[in-house]
Amino acid sequence: MFGTHDIALFMLSGLLLNLVPGPDSLLIISKSATHGWRAGCVAALGIGSGLLVHIFAAALGLSAILASSATAFTIVKIIGAIYLIYIGINALLQKANHADTNMAQSQAVSAENLRQIYVQGFFTNALNPKVALFFLAFVPQFISQDADHKAVAFMFLGLIFECNSMLYCLLLAVLADSASKRLKGRQQLGVWLNKLVGTLFVSLGIKLALASRG
Repeated sequence: MFGTHDIALFMLSGLLLNLVPGPDSLLIISKSATHGWRAGCVAALGIGSGLLVHIFAAALGLSAILASSATAFTIVKIIGAIYLIYIGINALLQKANHADTNMAQSQAVSAENLRQIYVQGFFTNALNPKVALFFLAFVPQFISQDADHKAVAFMFLGLIFECNSMLYCLLLAVLADSASKRLKGRQQLGVWLNKLVGTLFVSLGIKLALASRG
């Protein structure tokens, strides 16, 4: 369809790629575990919106600029790295809520506005140039050389990847919330989770800052 091939393999490959831990998964898990599944789902929606930016940018050829221009890649890379480190430091500085489980979730969601969580999810994904380069390298493998409208084919495959990713991310949000409820000492869990996620985000930010286009 639209000059694409091996759709089943593409969907399977996309699912396996989603299972690889990264900044997006970490953000969803941390928001769900500390603020409840609604916060995790909002973070997932933000990530999905950021993913759409990469899909349409790659289809329109804008992402090719990141692949060909060292300056453009470096600018986006540094901005993305700074943002990841910023999120990590915020997580490290965040204190545990001392209310009971249900009250803690409702207060936390009210205190950390859902719009802010959505924005965090959006920029965590949209400011990662590695995602743009991934689409340029991965998706064309499933587009026929003689396709009449390669941009349409690219967007078609990108939207399939988007749907699969959103289903996975929303499921991850619910599972993370469920797992956190089953664990005793939720307050202590929140403290250590914030420290772990904060450290990982700072590490990922530094790794991104040092990354090359290759």
